[in-house]
Amino acid sequence: MKRSLMARLWPNATALVLFVVFAFPVYWMFATSLKPTGDIIADDPVFLPTDITFDHFRRALDADHFWTLVGNSLTVTTLAVVFSLVIALLASFALARMRFKGRRGFLLTFMIAQMAPWEVMVIAIYIIVRDADLLNSLVPLTVFYMIMVLPFTVLTLRGYVAAVPKELEESAMVDGCTRPQAFVKVIFPLLAPGLMATSLFGFITAWNEFPLVLILNKDAEKQTLPLWLSSFQSTFGDDWGATMAAASLFAIPILVLFVFLQRKAVSGLTSGAVKG
Repeated sequence: MKRSLMARLWPNATALVLFVVFAFPVYWMFATSLKPTGDIIADDPVFLPTDITFDHFRRALDADHFWTLVGNSLTVTTLAVVFSLVIALLASFALARMRFKGRRGFLLTFMIAQMAPWEVMVIAIYIIVRDADLLNSLVPLTVFYMIMVLPFTVLTLRGYVAAVPKELEESAMVDGCTRPQAFVKVIFPLLAPGLMATSLFGFITAWNEFPLVLILNKDAEKQTLPLWLSSFQSTFGDDWGATMAAASLFAIPILVLFVFLQRKAVSGLTSGAVKG
């Protein structure tokens, strides 16, 4: 009985330790954003703020171009995710259901693109965008963010499409559906968990992207929120209160999206059941 108790205790204790390790930085960010400046720079850290202030949030919200940058980030990120999902959905269906010459090489290309660091292509991207006269524009950001998340999205959705039995699609076609109708009515509803997972990954990747917008967009009104986070600096040092408040505001859309998509992903798994 002791052995059985220890077998259950170790995984739970390990999970608790990992939770604390990963959750503490998030808690410290939110806690610091609510502390007065004196508590932030104190020699002894204040783990539980008692004197709460919202001055840091007011300073962050009053920063130049804040709402413009929020709109830029939401526009670029949403369009990149939507376009990548549409393209990846069609590509993953072709890779999972069809056999054509060069299919393995096509898959290998996606894997290599997923592994390649984007930093090595920054100079080439800059030259392309400059020659196209698209510097200080949201269009190249949207395009390259979409390309950035596309390999992962295609490879992930391909696995979900391949897991759907072909018999379901064939049965729908026997009942009178065309192949596109069978895809929309039968396969697409079963891909909800994959769509949720890949859209969340794509959103986080595009939302957090920093180097590309730093190089391509020098106009303050054409930048995105990651650059805004680096603006709370002065000749006297970093304004840590405003920085943590800004980081908290920056993280809120990701947290909301994660909670929403997590619930949708679970419902997608159950709604994907079919009658025998």
